[in-house]
Amino acid sequence: MAVGFALMVVFAALLARATLEPSYASKGIAHSNVHPGASLRQYFERYTVMSALRQVGGNLLLGVPFGVLLPVVAPKARGVLRVLLTTAVVMLLVELVQGAIVTGRAFDIDDVILNTTGALLGYVVLGRWLGRKVHQVPEARAKAPAKAPAKARVKRRPLADRFRRGRQPARQRP
Repeated sequence: MAVGFALMVVFAALLARATLEPSYASKGIAHSNVHPGASLRQYFERYTVMSALRQVGGNLLLGVPFGVLLPVVAPKARGVLRVLLTTAVVMLLVELVQGAIVTGRAFDIDDVILNTTGALLGYVVLGRWLGRKVHQVPEARAKAPAKAPAKARVKRRPLADRFRRGRQPARQRP
C-alpha cells in the first residue's frame, strides 16, 4: 500500500505539471467547451488523424493511473462506480482550475469524459485485481458464515391433551 501511495503522489505531481502548467502559445486560441463531443469532433475535423489520436489517447492515458491506483490506496474507493465518481470529480476540479487560473488553458468537458473513461479501462484491466490482492480479506472472514443447524422439532402433544388433568394422554400421532 505504501508503494501505491508513493506512485499516486508521483502521478499527482505529473498530472499537475501536465495540466496546470501555463501554455502561452495557446493564450489566444484556447476556449472552453461544455458540450460533450464538441472537442472530439473538432480534433478529427481540423487536425491530422495522428494529432487527434494523440490528443484523445493522451486524455485516456491520463485517467488510467486513477483506475489502477485508487483501489490500492483507498480500500473504500474500490468498486467501479466509486472509482469513476472519484476520477470524474478530481478531473472536473483540474479542468475548472485550468479554465479559471491557468494561462492558455481552458475547461473542456471532453477531457473529463476521456480521463474518466481511461480510469474505467485502468480499473477493469488491472485496478480491480490489484486492489483485491493488496487488501485481501483473511480467509476465515472471507468465507460466508455457515448456517446454524436447524433445531430439531420437538413433538408436542395436541392442544387439547395439554390441558387435560388426571386423564390419560391421548394417542400419539405417527
